[in-house]
Amino acid sequence: MAAKFLNNVRVLVKDGCEDDYLKAVEAWATPDGMSDRYLAKTGERRYCFVGLWESEEKLIAARPFMIEHLNSVRGFLDELSPELGVTDPVSGPILLHNF
Repeated sequence: MAAKFLNNVRVLVKDGCEDDYLKAVEAWATPDGMSDRYLAKTGERRYCFVGLWESEEKLIAARPFMIEHLNSVRGFLDELSPELGVTDPVSGPILLHNF
């Protein structure tokens, strides 16, 4: 089944914490309904996580699990801005794939 929904979270990892952050993300269990997950290094200590989901409902149901994971890595993250805090999360339906 092709993914129908995605979430994307940008973070800035504290200096000296990248290895610990990467180990924690790699060890994190994939939530029910998430078909794929990707982590990209987008700059100096900057990362972008993308999760592909079967449905918006599955993403919503997994939010407590994702928040629990965020709380476990929060100490590794620097604030992006006073408005955002340590993450910049967005999510939405996939509109185009392999176009």
